Amino acid sequence: MRRALIPACLLLCLGVVTRSGGQTARPAPAADVILTREPALSAGVRAAARGLPGGVRLGVLVRDLGSGEVLEASLADDPFIPASTIKLVTAAAVLADRGGADGWWSAELTVPAAHAGAPSVKAVSLRGNADPTLSAAGGPYSLRALAKQAYARGVRQVGEVRVDTAALNAGSWSGAVIGVPMTALRLAEWHDTPPGSAQAARDRIGAALIAELRRAGVRVTSDTVGEAARPAPYVPPARTDDQGRPLPPDPAIPLQRRPEVGVASVRSASPLGVLAGTLRPSDNLRAEELLATLAARPGGSGTLAGALARERALLRRLGADLSGVTLADGSGLSRENRLTPRALAQLLKVMYDLPYPGRGGSGKAPAQVYAGRLNAYAEALPQAGTGETTWRHDGRGGTLAQRLMGTGLEVRAKTGTLPGVSSLAGYVTGRSGHPLTFVIFMNGPESTPILTLRDVQDRMVQAIAEAH
Repeated sequence: MRRALIPACLLLCLGVVTRSGGQTARPAPAADVILTREPALSAGVRAAARGLPGGVRLGVLVRDLGSGEVLEASLADDPFIPASTIKLVTAAAVLADRGGADGWWSAELTVPAAHAGAPSVKAVSLRGNADPTLSAAGGPYSLRALAKQAYARGVRQVGEVRVDTAALNAGSWSGAVIGVPMTALRLAEWHDTPPGSAQAARDRIGAALIAELRRAGVRVTSDTVGEAARPAPYVPPARTDDQGRPLPPDPAIPLQRRPEVGVASVRSASPLGVLAGTLRPSDNLRAEELLATLAARPGGSGTLAGALARERALLRRLGADLSGVTLADGSGLSRENRLTPRALAQLLKVMYDLPYPGRGGSGKAPAQVYAGRLNAYAEALPQAGTGETTWRHDGRGGTLAQRLMGTGLEVRAKTGTLPGVSSLAGYVTGRSGHPLTFVIFMNGPESTPILTLRDVQDRMVQAIAEAH
């Protein structure tokens, strides 16, 4: 049978060449490399990188957000310690979990079903989502608002206040670098003085609720804070007729076995405020608290490991290659964390394409949302060069406020710093007007001067914007 003729260009694309005599062989390894090689670093970025101290590894990936094209790459698939840029993963996971910028957390008060509608109840239980935004007395998402609702619905006397701790296994955080227990219920006012144990957290929030109930006019007869009853499925007893034959289960559930009934419920504001308050100043405790919301039951497993597994699942769904990726916490304090430039750049690209637009951004193309400062994720990041010394909710300030000043560049990015580690990842508008995403990882000896690394990063960002 006569062999079909294959065009030489197709043979080259297949990685096959033909020798005389009809034999085939693979081309030299260099040919394969040329066919798959990504763009190297531009001249300006290479020039900036020459300022790196000895022993520092540099990982870089730059992509055009419109086309998705990789524009520059160096060690893009190598794992690096990311430091606080891991917060970009935490924030994306929280936005996805809450359903975007219009999402919320909630807290509620429940009473035993047998006491529903009664002015005097044996106990009232506080239940929540492990989020750090519930306040003791400030605003509509507060214990005070819950207490006022309970009074308005006729509750006049409570035997005991109970707190639901079942949503989180606080012990699973015992080895975390943050050193603060994560609990199923937290108060925003605890940020500067967090409880040292799960028991202390339960007692403190219970005492705060007792105070608010009394303030609202509800008599609480005990100052002891109890443990809320954990919902348990009711299994009806077997039934038989008078001849011993089995009967269907009784559909009626005894009153004392029914789930507790809600008497008050409050809902948080959008998660965007707390995300901005986490990312812009790089708040480590807030980042761990946000990670804990991913663990909270019933959506999560109640454990730190379960929360990290949900983050990995999100990265996988977004198309990130998880080779070499290790997630150990939500803040980046752990040196066990590992990210590759490619994996983080993929996350940033998808968060541009699916921007969870803020008010006024729905129905617009990603480029319009981004250009209009309506991309909820990007706008939660620090903005470079604003000169402020504190972060602000309008997008200014944060850890980049004093960097890239006077360059005229529009940069929104997350910093990351540990001894010997400096990272910068986010978005910049290039000279072409195209929005770009960039990831810069630097890992070196712990004695490496961090200010030197930051200076090199800033010059790299300027070179990236100039080149593209």
